[in-house]
Amino acid sequence: MKKNKFWSFFTNGYLILVLLFIYLPIAYVVLFSFNESKSLTNFSGFSLQWYVNMFQDRTMLDSIYYTVLVAVIATVVSTIVGTVAAIGLSKARPIVKNVVLEVNNLPVMNPDIVTAIGLMLLFISTKVSLSLTTLILSHITFCIPYVILTVMPKLRQLDDNVAEAALDLGANPWQALTKVILPQIYPAILSGALIAFSMSFDDFVISFFTAGVGINNISMYVYSMKRYNPSVNALSTLIVVVVTLILILVNVIPSIKERKNKHQKEDY
Repeated sequence: MKKNKFWSFFTNGYLILVLLFIYLPIAYVVLFSFNESKSLTNFSGFSLQWYVNMFQDRTMLDSIYYTVLVAVIATVVSTIVGTVAAIGLSKARPIVKNVVLEVNNLPVMNPDIVTAIGLMLLFISTKVSLSLTTLILSHITFCIPYVILTVMPKLRQLDDNVAEAALDLGANPWQALTKVILPQIYPAILSGALIAFSMSFDDFVISFFTAGVGINNISMYVYSMKRYNPSVNALSTLIVVVVTLILILVNVIPSIKERKNKHQKEDY
């Protein structure tokens, strides 16, 4: 009994320490985004001046624009391509599937610097000028493997006979895909899209080597700062708020739909 109590106390204490280690820096950034002074150690008073400065800083706003634009385009394209590729691989021969998945794992296992230099050399050797387009293509390239790796496990859980049954009942291949397969793997697709978005939004190394002149995302902007700008705390806080709202919506909306469907079934 004493051992169980000690073990429970140890695991709970360890969990609390891990959560503090993860979330305490975020809470610190949020708190000092409202600091009146530039100090990072002394909270002198509540103020919204850094949020005002952020919206008045044209360079920072441009970096936010490019970051969101690239992340959204890369997420949409990589999610579509990765999902279709995963569905195709699930129906492929085992040897083809294993070879393609091993190749797919290379960008994930490779250090970012290797991928970045490789993409930069590819663009230079093909005489493609570095620009916003090359930045978007690069982000799509390294996001696709994460979508495939996220969707594949869900596809392995599906019964292969379900799609065949839909075809036997008169559905065409497109209807079987959209009405049968996609609804069942929707959670995995959504998870892959969120991972792709966060990877693109957070990227620095690959963006640094493949972006054109005058194009900076948030990571590049922060790296290029000559001195500390407290407005970055305000920007980080807004990002935390947006991500938190997205996660809440992603988790709440499916549960609401599930409850509604459950009530409808009970009514019938």
